[in-house]
Amino acid sequence: MTKPATQRFPAPALDTLPEDIRTRLLSVQEKSGFVPNVFLTLAYRPDEFRAFFAYHDALMEKDGGLTKAEREMIVVATSAANQCQYCVIAHGAILRIRAKNPLIADQIAVNYRKADITPRQQAMLDFAMKVSADAQRISEEDFATLEPHGFSDDDIWDIAAISAFFALSNRLANFTGMRPNDEFYLMGRLPKK
Repeated sequence: MTKPATQRFPAPALDTLPEDIRTRLLSVQEKSGFVPNVFLTLAYRPDEFRAFFAYHDALMEKDGGLTKAEREMIVVATSAANQCQYCVIAHGAILRIRAKNPLIADQIAVNYRKADITPRQQAMLDFAMKVSADAQRISEEDFATLEPHGFSDDDIWDIAAISAFFALSNRLANFTGMRPNDEFYLMGRLPKK
């Protein structure tokens, strides 16, 4: 009998993790009230955990020409195309909070072309989707489409890198059977009281 992926790659016990990873998990838990399953799942391979989150943070937490909400839009749109339930739900929650918009994540996940976003954001997502699904066809025409929207070369790199990084994340989440924490489903949907 074969094991489900979630049993094949079990999350290690917190007290067995290296100190730096345990500290990060406890910090996330303190801030959000729970530990997102991506942290627990990737802790199965500590060296890869460190590399994954170092690159994640470099892409998603820095300042630049893309807002943090726009970065999350890229994650939600490309993760939906890659059929990654975990990333759509988890990053959809983060997008709702960062955009202060309870509807935007669902709109982008279902069809970003019909979402209530700006023409600039539409161009950004068109490019992100091409990088995610058809990168071998990227041409100067794609860059020319972005320029009128004010994207710098660094912004374009960020769009592409986020798309590529989350293609990796989507595949890891799918093959491990990673499930979104229940807490993500309601985050950012109702105003805080």
